[in-house]
Amino acid sequence: MKTVIPLLTASTFTCLASASASIGRPEISALEKRATPQAPNGYAPAPVDCPSIRPSIRSAAELSPNEQEWLQRRRANTIEPMRDLLGRLNITGFNAQQFIDNNRNNASALPNIAIAFSGGGYRAMTNGAGALAAFDSRTSNSTSAGQIGGLLQAATYVAGLSGGGWLVGSIYSNNFTSVQNILNEGENAVVWQLGNTILEGPQQSRVRIRNTVDYWTNLYDTVTAKSDAGFETSLTDYWGRALSFQLVNATNGGPAYTFSSIQDDEDFKNANAPMPILVADERAPGEVIISLNSTDFEFNPWEMGSFDPTLFGFAPLRYIGSNFTAGRLPDNERCVRGMDNAGFVMGTSSSLFNQFILNVDSVNVSQLIKNAVTGLLEGIGEANNDIADYTPNPFYHYNNGTNPSAPSKRLTLVDGGSDLQNIPLNPLIQPIRKVDVIFAIDSSADTLPPRTGAQNWPNGTSLVATYQRSTMNSTMQNGTAFPAIPDTNTFVNLGLNNRPTFFGCSAQNLSGPAPLIVYLPNAPYTYNSNTSTFQMQYNNTERNAMILNGYNAATQGNSSLDANWPQCVGCAILSRSFDRTGQTVPDVCKECFDRYCWNGTIASNEPPPYWPQMKLKATKVTGSGAKQFLPNVFALMLASMASSFFLL
Repeated sequence: MKTVIPLLTASTFTCLASASASIGRPEISALEKRATPQAPNGYAPAPVDCPSIRPSIRSAAELSPNEQEWLQRRRANTIEPMRDLLGRLNITGFNAQQFIDNNRNNASALPNIAIAFSGGGYRAMTNGAGALAAFDSRTSNSTSAGQIGGLLQAATYVAGLSGGGWLVGSIYSNNFTSVQNILNEGENAVVWQLGNTILEGPQQSRVRIRNTVDYWTNLYDTVTAKSDAGFETSLTDYWGRALSFQLVNATNGGPAYTFSSIQDDEDFKNANAPMPILVADERAPGEVIISLNSTDFEFNPWEMGSFDPTLFGFAPLRYIGSNFTAGRLPDNERCVRGMDNAGFVMGTSSSLFNQFILNVDSVNVSQLIKNAVTGLLEGIGEANNDIADYTPNPFYHYNNGTNPSAPSKRLTLVDGGSDLQNIPLNPLIQPIRKVDVIFAIDSSADTLPPRTGAQNWPNGTSLVATYQRSTMNSTMQNGTAFPAIPDTNTFVNLGLNNRPTFFGCSAQNLSGPAPLIVYLPNAPYTYNSNTSTFQMQYNNTERNAMILNGYNAATQGNSSLDANWPQCVGCAILSRSFDRTGQTVPDVCKECFDRYCWNGTIASNEPPPYWPQMKLKATKVTGSGAKQFLPNVFALMLASMASSFFLL
């Protein structure tokens, strides 16, 4: 008889009791800790004395010394959480704990796990948060029967872009806190309070902001300080500062809090947490449409740069405001710090949303501020209002033969999903990182009415784009391999966009060392989570319902939809290790692969309208406060732009 595990409810996420941490430190019951304010002059970058070894740009031929040293400890630190996780997943006919013990002195034989959270605004942030909570052993009951808690503690990398980048960036900017801890704060929380739109600013009782005018004045003053310090500013500066009020637990959104400060967080420094990566795309000077030939940039706690052959280099993130030339900082130049503001980096990865800031006319602020924000368009042009400006370009005259921005002092980056790769897989499929399995949470909004039925559900567009770029594009391939991916019509016709699907199950049929992809698309489990990318306001019950739906997607309704789902997760994790060690694949894993692996079937005919049905009992949400907060004409303009990126 199939065991049905009781479902979590929306109220569970409102009043969860703190669970014990399993990452080697006491549980933090509140958000009293966060990343550190390391910028020397608030939001404005400022010159500082250089370290004894002057920073420089390095080749991407290998991992950074920082990452290499950290990886040795991280891989070792994942052994016990992985042993515990796989033991609890109870793979029939296979002693997973004994397998770990037999290989614990050879970490390279053990699974190397990554997690990727797609873009898609607050829909992606909250749906992704549910999956993250399901993966986190610190979430109450996540290590009980039918659950998969501990997968986060066993992972090496966590990547996000746009809305998924808000999730990853917020968790790490608040010292690798948990979704559990954020929701435990309830109505008193500073972060993830989405009842007010980002144009209105936070509820005044929670921060040192008295009203919307003070909020906008703060944004204006901090961005102006950066400009007065001699640095270029763009709408992303305003957008990133505004995001910080919702995502960073610090006074006024932490204007001095930097993304590079994550490297000094105790959990991360001691390799007790996975490595976070945010993704953005380069927009070459004068370019408007982003193609798969654009350079994919990553931001990690130590560096920004790209493995792509176009750039193939990395800059030290802490010093990216410095005047590098041809990979070096001239002897007469001081170092600069503070360019990598945490909100600015998160805003860079989600710059499509810069357009919202232009709607400042709808709020009650002074004409001076309105003129300052909208006046930015005159300087950067209508076609470039979604860029993040990283002048001075750290890669000025670096790799002149292939780097499109090498001749320019200006480096402009845009939303990480602008090239259709809305799941941040590119950093995780680099052969040098040797990732075995990627849990890809897709909250994209690829479906559009009326022809295709219900809107704002994924249809595999992002996986198709990464497959085409990594295996079929000789210019950008760089030795990457990726599992075969069917067309988007096949995704819908076969229901691959409505349930978990594994891609790349047979390592023998791949063109190179590619990871297995566990694809977890957004679908209605307990809530119609296909909210608009442009919905900028959620009350707490709506937010919690979105998170709960993501939790149920990751756990398959706490295994009520498939009692063997936890075992199948374990089989996916171990798949490449089975190959490396010559281990006989357990029968239960063969059954899992038969059930969840795409078998190569193609169904490219035009699919019928897509109207997914609720899989479990629907969550009741009361007191809806949701609204897009966009004038109709403006919303249509944004929709037209974003639909070409499949980010709606």
